[in-house]
Amino acid sequence: MPRVKVSVIVPVYNTGKYVDECAPSLLGQSLPADEYEVIYVDDGSTDDTLIRLEKIAAAHPNVQVHTQPNSGWPGAPRNVGMGHARGEYIQFVDHDDLLGPQALERLYAHARRTDADVVLGKMSSTMVRPRRLFRHTVDACTIENDELMQSMSPHKMFRRAFVEQHGLRFPEGPWILEDLLFVSAAYLKAERIAVLADYPCYYWMKRDDGGNNTQHRFNPRHGFWPNLRTVVGQIKDGTTPSGDPDALQNRLLHRLYHVEILSRTREPEILREDPAEQRPRFEAARELARAEFPAAVRDGLPAVSRLRAELLERDDFDGAVTLAERIREVRAHTEVGTPRWADGHLVADITLGLLRGDGQPLALATRDGRYVLDPELLSGVPGTDDGWDVPDPLRLAHAELVVKDRDREDWWYPEGDLGVSLRPLGDGRSQLIATGPLRLDPERLAGGRPLERGVHDVWAFVQFLGIDRMVRVTGSAAHGSPAAPCALTGGRLALPYWTGSGQLALDIGQRQRRLGPDTAQAASANAGRGDRTLPLPHIPAMDGTAPVRVKVTVSALAVDAELIPEGTVAALRLPARLALPSGRHPVTFPQSSTPAAYAVVRNGALLRLEGPAYRPSRARRLLDSVGERRPRSAR
Repeated sequence: MPRVKVSVIVPVYNTGKYVDECAPSLLGQSLPADEYEVIYVDDGSTDDTLIRLEKIAAAHPNVQVHTQPNSGWPGAPRNVGMGHARGEYIQFVDHDDLLGPQALERLYAHARRTDADVVLGKMSSTMVRPRRLFRHTVDACTIENDELMQSMSPHKMFRRAFVEQHGLRFPEGPWILEDLLFVSAAYLKAERIAVLADYPCYYWMKRDDGGNNTQHRFNPRHGFWPNLRTVVGQIKDGTTPSGDPDALQNRLLHRLYHVEILSRTREPEILREDPAEQRPRFEAARELARAEFPAAVRDGLPAVSRLRAELLERDDFDGAVTLAERIREVRAHTEVGTPRWADGHLVADITLGLLRGDGQPLALATRDGRYVLDPELLSGVPGTDDGWDVPDPLRLAHAELVVKDRDREDWWYPEGDLGVSLRPLGDGRSQLIATGPLRLDPERLAGGRPLERGVHDVWAFVQFLGIDRMVRVTGSAAHGSPAAPCALTGGRLALPYWTGSGQLALDIGQRQRRLGPDTAQAASANAGRGDRTLPLPHIPAMDGTAPVRVKVTVSALAVDAELIPEGTVAALRLPARLALPSGRHPVTFPQSSTPAAYAVVRNGALLRLEGPAYRPSRARRLLDSVGERRPRSAR
């Protein structure tokens, strides 16, 4: 009997139909069914969830179902599941999420190859932005890699022996932040942590009923503030205190301070919630921040975050609201050079920056040889009349480009890095910007594999001065127009274009964009000629690509043609025989009346293809004409 490699543990409560939606992704794994088990633990559901689970278990020998009285939170069911697990590794999955079809096989193989205690699989989500943690696959790291703190959900693979050795368990009962306590303990204890970033393993899905949103987050029953204090205490107990903001303890606590403390002071929460409810949260955050977080954590914050922390510690709720109103208006701006194809990549020069609500650059001013935050931004914010110092404008500043598979919610990182610098604006003012090239390789972007057929949108994430924005990469060209010529890649057409909102996108395989008017317009300058094939210099062809079938019209005749690689460009190839009279016939792509080529036909045989700008010699035209008039017996 094969050993169980992976135990998948799924806590469920009143899940209903979502059990049936999640189950196929668990049961259809590429890992053989006798090498993994799925353990459902029902936390006292009162609907038909248990009936659905028992039906699944009856049809699948590798599925177990266990029940327990309602505990009110996922922690206890997960612990029960771990008690029943036989796998070498444990993978936690929530009942309304999905696994990629090869997730378990790939995660387990990566875990064994790297001998990891914990493996983080690439997450895709309909609810949150992509995490740069998943930019590259990592064979080995430890908690010293503080980017791990970007991923604190339990949806990871843990070596079962490691979990048992260290007695790792979730807190039970209605205990919010149970995932932070478990995962941070695992990070602190693990000798080796690995990241699998080249395959989408876990899909964190948004339910249409909103049921997977954390509701009543601050319900006293759930203990948000004392639980956060416990998580902070665990990290402090497992690390060494230091006055250096860049010391490990302070870097780890930065995530908790930024997400769990400062979220109470900033948009959208402080502007959205009823002040009567938000003020007590603000005060509770202040009390915990002052009591539990070292000063070095606050000292290491970028400028705007440090100002929020100052307003919090001064108990200035109204000042925090005013600042949030100002920051809410800040938006990211993109400048895009002309996209083009180079060495198999879609390439464009990108510049990113932040603008104030009035459309002017968010600037840094200089006073007495020091940088201060944009005075226009801080107008009316208490305590900033003399300016708010920015000791290090580049503190925690970064920017990155990401490409989203629109159909599958997968995010991929193109090659190259964006550099962050200060751009002089004049009069002692400067602006933080990120610059660098977009280099999108459609044959390797998806974790070293070709992009799937579909539309792939280009986005950017910027984090400057403690302000972060996710923005569409947009250009100044007309919306809906081509961004660059199409290219032949992997037996498919890649068509760059500007979407209706002006965003740069790449259509792979003519999912929405079609070969047609854009290509024909570019082809009009082609002065080439060939036999059955005509090189199209404006359409690049990637190495080793296969032909692509296309529909064309030759005069009024619909014809199945091909685009084939010919050196570094594509070539149009027509059939050898065409049911057309002798003569020179226009060849058009779909939805276009502009000829992309001309087919010279004699007695139904294709003699050659000519570019629209090809100008044959008089002798060539005479030969064609003589050939057409020559009696059949003389041919």
